[in-house]
Amino acid sequence: MRVNKYISEAGLCSRREADELLVAGRVTINEEVVAMGAKALDGDVVRVDGEIVIARTLAPESAKNRGVYIALNKPVGVTCTTDQTVDGNIVDFVDHPQRIFPIGRLDKDSEGLILLTSNGDIVNEILRSENRHEKEYLVAVNKAVTDEFIRGMAKGVRVHNQMTDPCRVRKIAKFGFSIVLTQGLNRQIRLMAAAFGYRVTQLRRVRIINVKLGHLKPGQWRNLTEAELKGLLPERTRW
Repeated sequence: MRVNKYISEAGLCSRREADELLVAGRVTINEEVVAMGAKALDGDVVRVDGEIVIARTLAPESAKNRGVYIALNKPVGVTCTTDQTVDGNIVDFVDHPQRIFPIGRLDKDSEGLILLTSNGDIVNEILRSENRHEKEYLVAVNKAVTDEFIRGMAKGVRVHNQMTDPCRVRKIAKFGFSIVLTQGLNRQIRLMAAAFGYRVTQLRRVRIINVKLGHLKPGQWRNLTEAELKGLLPERTRW
């Protein structure tokens, strides 16, 4: 396997970014610096900046039958669209060898967890509003969070000419709070905060249902585990 693909499929970065690492001389195979076009063979030790890169590949019998299910820590600036004429689109950013698309969206100026898949049958299952699937966010704002603000956000706010559903909100810092939503209105958290005179300065999604962002760094992705898939989807839609 070409080493740029090996690094990309390990979830470290996109294939284009792996090419840049190779050009910069930051990739080694078995302690030797390698260039563009190098291949990683079974048993080779691949490192980036001295850190071992471990490929996350499925067992052959599983890979033949299952779809692709990815958790990505989307950085600010990446757009959740499959339209590859849009600069910074999420499909080109992940650069996966199979055709995948995002489940739902995360604003261009927001960051954090988003799921991508090759299995179109699961999208409605996850996004259907009546299923009330939870999504958790950590939010920083431009002024001190008050008890009144927390109560108001939790109770519901009128955005897009409708009241948001009651939700769980708690203060986590002087200028920060966490919020758990079961809705997915466009720019919902930013508009809710604005209704109380607050401006969101940073927004990061850290959980979708049972899948957590964990230690993924911005731009990194990983395959979902079997346990995550079982908690996320009915068995009939997983394959």
